[in-house]
Amino acid sequence: MQLDDQAYARIAKYFQLLAEPMRLKILNGLRDGEKNVSELVALSGGTQANVSKHLTMLSAANLIQREARGTKAYYSIVDQQIFDLCGLVCGQLAMQMSTAAAANETFISAMKSQAN
Repeated sequence: MQLDDQAYARIAKYFQLLAEPMRLKILNGLRDGEKNVSELVALSGGTQANVSKHLTMLSAANLIQREARGTKAYYSIVDQQIFDLCGLVCGQLAMQMSTAAAANETFISAMKSQAN
């Protein structure tokens, strides 16, 4: 697939948006349904100001949507496929960590054998 520079810039911006742990916590918090800011603050451990800032960024990128109801705003995921992407990344990281752990075990076993 051939992409132009503008397409690469848009893709990079999308991944930059996901490269922030608090935004990932917020997205994960919305996995099982809509939540208001207070609920997301409790789930994420962030401050209301910080969570609100990240919600604004996620909303501007159309990853989440905001719905005002009375005095509260509720947020939800726009496209559930974001979790498919997260699943791919988490699966890859788990595989890398498993490979590294196996290599560490092999090294430790070899060192113990030499010590005896």
